[in-house]
Amino acid sequence: MTVKYPLKEAKAPEEYRGIPYIDPQRCIGCGACRNACPPNAITREIDLEKGIKRIVLDVGRCIRCGRCEEVCPSGAIKLTNVFEAASRQRENHVEIVELKLLRCSRCGKYTEFTERQVMLALEILPREVLEVEALDKRIWLCRDCRRETALSDAVDKEWKWYYGKLVKSIWE
Repeated sequence: MTVKYPLKEAKAPEEYRGIPYIDPQRCIGCGACRNACPPNAITREIDLEKGIKRIVLDVGRCIRCGRCEEVCPSGAIKLTNVFEAASRQRENHVEIVELKLLRCSRCGKYTEFTERQVMLALEILPREVLEVEALDKRIWLCRDCRRETALSDAVDKEWKWYYGKLVKSIWE
């Protein structure tokens, strides 16, 4: 039966893959959705000066494949059954989630990781496998400070400089 759409509302079937929705309360900003999106409908913007990461979904580019929903580790992306995406305003086609970036506890610079990413990592990483003290010491640091502390710890413990290279000490 033909429906007089758009004069009469048409209902999408139950299994219809419609426009994705990103739940801003559940999104951790990891970028897995961006990496999985074939048409690059999901992009990431990092503002290290303001300490903000934006996950941007351009509904106009989305092909409704559902890959973003499949790979999202926090379950923040769900495909809706909304099929109508027509609008004259561009901002109606774009969904933006803003997340706060983690600030390095040593130097104060913002990192490319969000606070939610680090908190989720701390929750799911098995404690018996990790050196908890080293993890707690370094997880709050930017890459540069993490590298410096790891290098200085290695030098202090069992590594020595030998002809300009860092090598494991054999004289202990």
